[in-house]
Amino acid sequence: MVYPVFAATGAAAEMKWGTMGMQLFGGLALFLFGMEQMSESLKAVAGERMKLILAKLTTNRFMGATTGAFVTAIIQSSSVTTVLVVGFITAGLMSMSQSVGVIMGANIGTTITAQIVAFKVTKAALLMVGVGFSMLFISKQDKIKQYGTMLMGLGLVFFGMSVMSNAMQPLRTYQPFLDLMIQMENPLVGILVAAAFTGLIQSSSATTGIVIVMASQGFITLPAGIALAFGANVGTCITAMLASIGKPREAVRAAVVHVMFNIAGVLIWVLFIDHLANWVTALSPVHPELSGVDRLGAETPRQIANAHTIFNIANTFIFIGFTTQIARLVEWMIPDSTLEEEDLLVSAKYLDEELLTTPSLALGRVRLEVLHMGERVQEMLDSIMPAILTGNKESLSAVRDLDDQVDILYEQIIDYMGRISKRSLSDQQTEEFLKLMEAVSDLENIGDTIETNLVGLGFDRINAGFSISEPTREVLLGFHEVVTKAFKTAVQAVSQNSEEAAQIVTAMKEEITKMTDSAAAHQAERLVAEEPNRIPAYTIEVDIIEKQKRIYYFAKRMAKSVTALEAIEA
Repeated sequence: MVYPVFAATGAAAEMKWGTMGMQLFGGLALFLFGMEQMSESLKAVAGERMKLILAKLTTNRFMGATTGAFVTAIIQSSSVTTVLVVGFITAGLMSMSQSVGVIMGANIGTTITAQIVAFKVTKAALLMVGVGFSMLFISKQDKIKQYGTMLMGLGLVFFGMSVMSNAMQPLRTYQPFLDLMIQMENPLVGILVAAAFTGLIQSSSATTGIVIVMASQGFITLPAGIALAFGANVGTCITAMLASIGKPREAVRAAVVHVMFNIAGVLIWVLFIDHLANWVTALSPVHPELSGVDRLGAETPRQIANAHTIFNIANTFIFIGFTTQIARLVEWMIPDSTLEEEDLLVSAKYLDEELLTTPSLALGRVRLEVLHMGERVQEMLDSIMPAILTGNKESLSAVRDLDDQVDILYEQIIDYMGRISKRSLSDQQTEEFLKLMEAVSDLENIGDTIETNLVGLGFDRINAGFSISEPTREVLLGFHEVVTKAFKTAVQAVSQNSEEAAQIVTAMKEEITKMTDSAAAHQAERLVAEEPNRIPAYTIEVDIIEKQKRIYYFAKRMAKSVTALEAIEA
């Protein structure tokens, strides 16, 4: 099918295939690079705000779809929108049913790229590149630099389109290529070709943009363009499924929803391509002053963009009433894991590769992962005092084993933060990064203090063969309760970036000091009392208090990563 296009006989001999190929692939590279630059800068500028909007405005399925469309249109990435949704589900901030509406809306948001490309403002392309470059290299403000990168990326998109259009112009009179394009009239062929290409370049928006470029040269008719746009929607499912490999169940469920929605939508509309073509022809601008290929090239790009938008909006309206049923179906297809499986497969829940290109969102995920790691350390804290006071060697060993899970999460967070550090960070993001790095290290130090010091004291108590008196247990448990409260609040402060919670932790220093003095007075009384094993008992009990104070110290340092440095004592 492809061979006749590149055959060096007849008309082909007169065509400069090398020059054409160089211009075509060079233009394609500029087009894709420009889209990537525009998308990355949009995510950097608007990412954090879009996350807040997405978290707050998904109260029902219709609002969720609207919000998903708006957020995706702004940050130009349905993948990032889906990743954010998965994070909200995992954190319990959004139900699976709500997320289905957002994922549907994200498909609408992706059509904005086709609408932009269809404007064909190629004459202003180099002006956009020049102005964007000036903003990027002259300004010292991060936000203006990002806007400059965005404008330069948009200019490269249009310039790449212009280069590709000029490269393909000689093909207007090359019959073998025109015959190849006629085959795209077959919906099945068009869908398969576009799906394969989208899976290859990992961007349905880019595929649709290239289809519009080809349409601007009059190579494809509207029905063929619609079929190719459908194929782009199917091809993006490949991206969604690949991105979900090795991810938590919520991510896999979101990917399955995406795949089901896209494929079902294409199956519904594939028999009505001609009807859709008629509708968009009636709705789109016409150019009766032109004729033949010129008219086709003038009208078809906007018609394809409109068809793409109408198709995704219509599908959302068709399926929006079934979000609850779709959520239940996906949850049935991919059931929750058992607690045993979760313990065996401890892994980061919130860290996602897709968000590394948007440092503000990636740092937000680190905060959520601090909460996940904190839950494991909390489990150690809850278990350690009963194990020290009345437990056996097995219960102490179980606490020690929990630290292995904490260490795994610590390594994964540090690795993720290392990759964030390779990105271009603003001054504010750099400060946030350093504070989070310190907070994660403090959390790991608390786990090590429990595993190494407190577990060791428990073994010392067992090996010495004595029991801790009831009055002393009450003192130690009361102290432990306050330290545990400080730890929980510190984790909350970091994970939610809550200065109020952080101030609560630092304000507890006075209470900790009073309890330390009270415990010291109690231990002094024990020391002069006539009790067997009072010396080794006194030593272990004092050490338990000291290690608890050390845990509070690390909790206070975690809080310090949130509040203003001047507001906290060292």
